[in-house]
Amino acid sequence: MADQNALENARRFAGKEHRLFIDGVWREPRSGSAFEMRNPGDGTLLGQAAKGEAADVDLAVRAARTALEGVWADTKPAERARLLWRLADAIEAHADDFALLETLNNGKPLRDARLFDVPHAIETLRYNSGWATKLGGDTINLSGPGTWHAFTVREPIGVVAAIVPWNAPFAMSVAKMAPALAAGCTLILKPAEQTPLTALRLAHLVEEVGFPKGVFNLVTGFGETAGAALVEHPGVDKVTFTGSTEVGRHIVRAAAGNFKRVTLELGGKTPVIVMPDADIKRAIEGAARSIFTNAGQVCNAGSRLFAHESVFDALVEGVAEHAGKLRVGPGLDPATQMGPVVSQEQKDRVLGYIEAGVREGARISGQGTAASGPGYFVPPTVLTGTLPTMSVVREEIFGPVLCAMSFSDGDLDAIAARANDTDYGLGAIVWTQNLSAAHRLSRKLKAGTVRVNGGGLDPALPFGGFKQSGWGRENGRDGIEAYTELKSIAIAL
Repeated sequence: MADQNALENARRFAGKEHRLFIDGVWREPRSGSAFEMRNPGDGTLLGQAAKGEAADVDLAVRAARTALEGVWADTKPAERARLLWRLADAIEAHADDFALLETLNNGKPLRDARLFDVPHAIETLRYNSGWATKLGGDTINLSGPGTWHAFTVREPIGVVAAIVPWNAPFAMSVAKMAPALAAGCTLILKPAEQTPLTALRLAHLVEEVGFPKGVFNLVTGFGETAGAALVEHPGVDKVTFTGSTEVGRHIVRAAAGNFKRVTLELGGKTPVIVMPDADIKRAIEGAARSIFTNAGQVCNAGSRLFAHESVFDALVEGVAEHAGKLRVGPGLDPATQMGPVVSQEQKDRVLGYIEAGVREGARISGQGTAASGPGYFVPPTVLTGTLPTMSVVREEIFGPVLCAMSFSDGDLDAIAARANDTDYGLGAIVWTQNLSAAHRLSRKLKAGTVRVNGGGLDPALPFGGFKQSGWGRENGRDGIEAYTELKSIAIAL
């Protein structure tokens, strides 16, 4: 339950006059315009954020470039590490503020924001702070004529544009910010227009902690204007984006102007494979959690269930029962287990997919009850009788909708082929107690991350997708090296 004083403070912060944070200064947008921020739990107005556009983006890019080539270049790796660690400490000291703001603006249950989003952001900063002092190259032994001292170095890639989505805005803002700054890059953060509140609060802490001016810049605004201007700007060296595959395609085309480096974490249609020997109770809990957490608004949500026919009925019945018992409501209600989707547009989209699935022949085998009232609530839903040609099976719904299908034998090649029959390849989940089957299936599945019998994400574990789920990896060593360029140097002796 939220402390009333803390909640009032969060509401006051949401309602204050918000500006853009550029070159260490809070600035009015050139347009003088603002846009509304709303609470998905009840549709009420939280406040307004500054509507940054191309002129503001240009100012932010220039500030980031000046810092990159000046004060930040002169900042030693150990000092970068200390600043990131101090920011983690500052967030930890204000953890409940961030959790409340995330719940107000995104709608997710406050419990989830407290237990996952905010702690994950803190751990991400601390993990990446350690890399600031450990990025280096190798000494290379050359075989050509002459005597050489040859080696490689890693240099910051430059000015980074980080564009984050609305489903986990705070954790994802930090997941892009932390490795970029640790690597010595400078950053312009553009949060989703639906959920900018925690990014605004983050910028205030960046200012308080004492990062040099221009190292971190925040431009709030719409994707079609501020986001597009960032991607197209010739002064941006890298774009890191999490969002839909459709927008990812636009970014690839726009980034071609100066061959920006691009990291894309895009859509998913994660298969959940349950073998006949699986621990069914755990598999039921895991399958339900994978699709209903954050109202299914998770890029690697387990939205396609493939279960052996011997356990299929029990599994579907268990997940359907779970859906029926879920308390769906506003995120601030302590009884809520699943919050709203982020907007009316998203609600209409998810309900439209459920209706389309039924029209195409799917059956609703389990469905929860969405809260009544003005919030953007969608019932958790289990569909059976789904076929590979149906839109609910092929397309990313980004909502709490599970498509359940069975298989009749244990041919791992056939199971993997069905699971891989998708344009996406972000994640896969396997439930089995057979160690050999777990290893063999993990190798056959075309997915960036395969989880067996549970498990979650960690700042140390690379994350990204195959096929249309994106380019590159975030997290771990691969994630921070994505913010560097590798330079080879050979000196004749």
